[in-house]
Amino acid sequence: MSKTILISNLSKHVGETVTLAGWLYNARASSKVAFLVIRDGTGLCQCVVDKAAVSPELFESASHLPQESSLRVTGRPNPDARAPGGCELHLTGLEVVHRTADYPITPKAHGIDFLFKHRHLWLRSRRPTAIMRIRHTVIDALRRFLNDNGFTLIDTPILAPSAGEEAQTLFEVDYFGQPMYLAQTGQLYLEAAALAYGKVYCFGPTFRAEKSKTRRHLTEFWMVEPEIAYARLEDLLQVAEDFICAIVQRVLTDHRPDLEFLGQNPANLERVCKPFHRLTYSQAAEMLRGPRARELLETDLAKTNARIAELRESIPDKQEARRKPGARKHRQEELAAEIIADREELAELQEQAANIPRHMELAANFEWGKDLGGSDETILSRLHNRPVFVTHYPRLCKAFYMKRDPDDPRVVQNFDLLAPDGYGEIIGGSQREDHLDALLERMAAEQLPAEPYQWYLDLRRYGSVPHGGFGLGVERTVAWLCGLKHIRETIAFPRLMGRVYP
Repeated sequence: MSKTILISNLSKHVGETVTLAGWLYNARASSKVAFLVIRDGTGLCQCVVDKAAVSPELFESASHLPQESSLRVTGRPNPDARAPGGCELHLTGLEVVHRTADYPITPKAHGIDFLFKHRHLWLRSRRPTAIMRIRHTVIDALRRFLNDNGFTLIDTPILAPSAGEEAQTLFEVDYFGQPMYLAQTGQLYLEAAALAYGKVYCFGPTFRAEKSKTRRHLTEFWMVEPEIAYARLEDLLQVAEDFICAIVQRVLTDHRPDLEFLGQNPANLERVCKPFHRLTYSQAAEMLRGPRARELLETDLAKTNARIAELRESIPDKQEARRKPGARKHRQEELAAEIIADREELAELQEQAANIPRHMELAANFEWGKDLGGSDETILSRLHNRPVFVTHYPRLCKAFYMKRDPDDPRVVQNFDLLAPDGYGEIIGGSQREDHLDALLERMAAEQLPAEPYQWYLDLRRYGSVPHGGFGLGVERTVAWLCGLKHIRETIAFPRLMGRVYP
């Protein structure tokens, strides 16, 4: 009986007889040979079925297998640089575990709405598989960094009695007749743990009831939040810098082929090294109002309009070529896929062209005191070739727990880390206010009731020290690393405003 192995280990068993357990990803057959591409979650393997080398029954079965049928295949792996994974399997045995019918996601093109409606099946395709692998590595890398650097994992509540961020973005639930909220952050609880254990972190789902449909927003996402006792703003910046560099290097080491398949140039990530760029909020505001930002957006608008014109001309040409008598079926399917992709790109570009003038106006008239918006972050991050820290935001546009800067009481000692290439904020953090009177004063100004926060205020009454931390959004980080246009691809089953199925 042959040994069952994984496709990822196939090259270690050249010349042996082995079995793969998987699913039929794709197939093609002629009168003398059939090619079955099998997937098993670790990779793809092309299996060759030679009619002259197998029984007629086996060849007949292999030649008519529906897509995504589950199979056990047996054969001998041989090196072949042209084959997926560098090896192909010459079949001597085939067991059909389950024969499918009418699998909805065929090799032909499908629109993005169709694919997300069938997300439970689309996960089997190469693109989401590559993204999910990278996500897995990102999570493993961030855990390893924190665990190896003396952080203790603390599991913070998902049900919280009060706001950790903006109260207007809370999801309320009924908790035995009392209102409770899905957690926006574990930070407040982590501060208690940091004063007990020094360096701590939590990692889990986070919820924001933001009525936003931008490419950067999910209503449910995953966030890792380190919190450090006896830490000031500069300490946090250094940890965040090392944190990002460790994650990026791990992804580059483990996933260069996946990045290239997704269209991400690894050279973009190889630029991510210390030191990161640094701006104060005031410097960022000046940059937004300056000539470099305007020139960037004017160039964007010209390129966008040129591409729109090109697509408007090419789509009818492709439609005509697809209807042309005598066009081969394979070419018709290729053209159909291109037309769908072109239409999606055209719709996106038309939206961008409509928004760019507004973004230009917002940047040119940016007022000191406002929080940075998504378009502002995009501009700033595109003006830098490495991640950029933006520090010292105005106090009134930030959360109540951030520590006021002693040299400029208008601002707080916080930071956002913006990923390059227009991806914007992936980390937000701050030094926390560690003086009780100052914290009470800010809470009163925000009209926050003190009673629900008494336990949090106790942390300033008993053994308070300078401390701080930050949160990294996994999905935004994965989108940046993979070069994705929309955050919805970075999680297996995205939850957005208007999308909760499947």
